Amino acid sequence: MSAAIGITLLGSTGSIGVSTLDVIGRHPGRYRLVALTANADVEGLLAQCLAHRPRYAVMADAAAAGRLRQRLNAEAPGIEVLEGEDSLVRVAQLDEVDCVMAGIVGAAGLLPTLAAARAGKRVLLANKEALVMAGGLFMDAVRRSGAVLLPVDSEHNAVFQCLPAGFLPGQAAPEGVEQILLTASGGPFRTLPQEQLATVTAEQACAHPNWDMGRKISVDSATMMNKGLEVIEACWLFGLPDSRIQVVLHPQSVVHSLVQYRDGSVLAELGHPDMRTPIAHALAWPQRIESGVGLLDLFAVGRLDFEPPDLERFPCLALAVRAWRAGGTAPALLNAANEVAVQAFLDGELAFTGIAGVIAAVLDRCPVRDADSLEGILAADAEARACARDAIGQAPQRASS
Repeated sequence: MSAAIGITLLGSTGSIGVSTLDVIGRHPGRYRLVALTANADVEGLLAQCLAHRPRYAVMADAAAAGRLRQRLNAEAPGIEVLEGEDSLVRVAQLDEVDCVMAGIVGAAGLLPTLAAARAGKRVLLANKEALVMAGGLFMDAVRRSGAVLLPVDSEHNAVFQCLPAGFLPGQAAPEGVEQILLTASGGPFRTLPQEQLATVTAEQACAHPNWDMGRKISVDSATMMNKGLEVIEACWLFGLPDSRIQVVLHPQSVVHSLVQYRDGSVLAELGHPDMRTPIAHALAWPQRIESGVGLLDLFAVGRLDFEPPDLERFPCLALAVRAWRAGGTAPALLNAANEVAVQAFLDGELAFTGIAGVIAAVLDRCPVRDADSLEGILAADAEARACARDAIGQAPQRASS
């Protein structure tokens, strides 16, 4: 039997991390957890450490790391507790790590995910923001190091499964591909009267009809910014211009994406809306392993519906394409502004419809510069966050508490 695959799981207490641990737990002896990481969820990471016994437990928040260290010293003294961003980068590069699951949400995942790519790891990419912010640097790191980049986002994983055998993300687009069709559920407000969008609550926005996701990603789904970020991600992964990537609303979330070929063929990947499927695919690629997800019953599904997105209802989708076409640091500005605006909405400081307005204001006000250095990208991120906070303070509409 071959040696167990060493894994660092970035963001282990989030929805991707929990699903990854579920899949790994179904295959004892196949995988070995080297490091688990979280931001500040002491109780969540403690429980995972006691169940899975990694070598390292990393918390981005230093105070939380201190509390975890105290608990683990009493209950599992063999686990070393590390803290801070430098430690996240460290456990993504360890020699004993073969595979890094990049499950940290948002810009916080950029540095450790980029470090894993530079170290030549197999990178299972669930953190789309790493490519949105620094796609050029990231893909260059993959090519230089010989890292294997496998998409975990359900849509991009579906596209990858529908592309010819032998293709890996970062290569030139496969011959014969006409376009990629990225499916989107449309979120909880796809059919809500548009005049009611200004008064929707955070709880309503986080109640996704099909997927079980964290609050930030759920809001991104409701605004369709999630799909806009995925368009940018797809351009980097599959080597196509945005003009050949079509977003398609598909409320059942059964068809996870499609690839249309020049000969008229359209290949699709179907399955239950459960992230354990793409996680299992990426963990075992090119083999297939059991994921815990049941088989799809097409008779129970009954019907599959498709429709074009309404850009007036979902302006964030158009803003993402605008940022991609502007190039340089514009996608980093977009991502930072969105993160700040979404948090303001979740905190009751901004109306749902104000999210797009804040993002547009940042894109209007912040200069776009070359994205040829990590320092420049991080500076653009900081500038956009400050600009977004100013725009929120000037927003005429606030969400009711």
